[in-house]
Amino acid sequence: MSPTTHLLDELTWRGLVYQHTEGLADALREPRGFYAGFDPTADSLHLGHIVPVMGLVHAQRAGHRPVALVGGGTGLIGDPSGKVAERQLISAEEVAENARAIGKQLERFLDFSGPNAARMRDNAEWLRPLTAIELLRDVGKHFTVNFMLAKESVQSRLETGISFTEFSYMLLQAYDFLELRRRENVTVQLGGSDQWGNMTAGMELIRRSGAGDAHVLTMPLVKTAAGTKFGKTEQGAVWLDAERTSPYKFFQFWINADDRDAGMFLRYFTLLPRAEIEEVEREATAYPERRLAQRVLAAEVTTRVHGEEAARVAAEVSALLFGGAEATSLSEGAVHALRSEIPYAEVALPEAGADALDLLVETKLVASRGAAKRLAEQGGVYVNGARVSMVDRMVGLERRKLLAGGHVLLRKGARDYALVKLTGGTADGRR
Repeated sequence: MSPTTHLLDELTWRGLVYQHTEGLADALREPRGFYAGFDPTADSLHLGHIVPVMGLVHAQRAGHRPVALVGGGTGLIGDPSGKVAERQLISAEEVAENARAIGKQLERFLDFSGPNAARMRDNAEWLRPLTAIELLRDVGKHFTVNFMLAKESVQSRLETGISFTEFSYMLLQAYDFLELRRRENVTVQLGGSDQWGNMTAGMELIRRSGAGDAHVLTMPLVKTAAGTKFGKTEQGAVWLDAERTSPYKFFQFWINADDRDAGMFLRYFTLLPRAEIEEVEREATAYPERRLAQRVLAAEVTTRVHGEEAARVAAEVSALLFGGAEATSLSEGAVHALRSEIPYAEVALPEAGADALDLLVETKLVASRGAAKRLAEQGGVYVNGARVSMVDRMVGLERRKLLAGGHVLLRKGARDYALVKLTGGTADGRR
């Protein structure tokens, strides 16, 4: 996107505009300060957070200045939006540590150099010194209870109950907008569509405080074509932290995207230009079996979140486990990554070599040596991609080369894999 491209046009084409205040289009003809807030109730962002992050990225590419706000202060309270029950409070130390971790993840998306360099702010800086008297006099005085009760985040909780703590969250978020207006000249706030009430409250506080103009823009909450919640798998949320969700599982999430969602996800989560996305969509429609849109999507997003090397390794592992790629061509990085994704064991290599039947049992691919024998007799046992028989099943000798690091890849049938590291004097494949 060039600096002259109108941000609202770009976001609208990508489907990233849900609602915005009147006059925003005209306001964006000049460079503006943008902000989006991120709740540090966990030590990592998950996929649901990427939509507002991408909003900041597009704003920066269009010549505006993004500010990523980590809620080190509001995280001590908890946002009631979208919640049916009171949040569990977490310690100040945990909130601070989570805020630091999230800040590092945001640095992967935004450019912190140049004329419109991104800024990172933590609202603990102004919220923790704020006294109750100051909050009531300087913020609360500008809002009626009726105004606050009308907000959806409050309305949805009236029957089940909402504490005064969470009821007051709106005031703190509004105060964030006012402080960023004063400190960073931020005049536009980005957020999810469920945040409209809190965001417009901030805009109202800016107006009533005489701090100037302000606008808000909400982005859609992502829904899949199948009606499932975006960013969730059977194992739970898909996180940006590699310790919570490995780069391979992250990559695979995008590979498994429904054909009906892939084009939308390319618009939402990549920076590919319109012409390229539309070309990918055309080819994907003509040859759906190639899953081109999913492969492009997985490579683009995994590279941004985990880096080029991690994305390459994830693609290599995916090609092996689901695309029939040659095991003998696996890089050392891919072999190492496999250790976390499939059953893994370490076995001392006997002088005469390891018996593939024993390795099948050791990795629990089969329940017993007898079952392993029957499987081999039926042609269902593979070592490093090659089918083995009862007479040619010894592993670790020079005639059956090991993978990088002295590893052996076992396969039972078409899709059940395990990895074994052979240790000992001949584990390098030489006698």
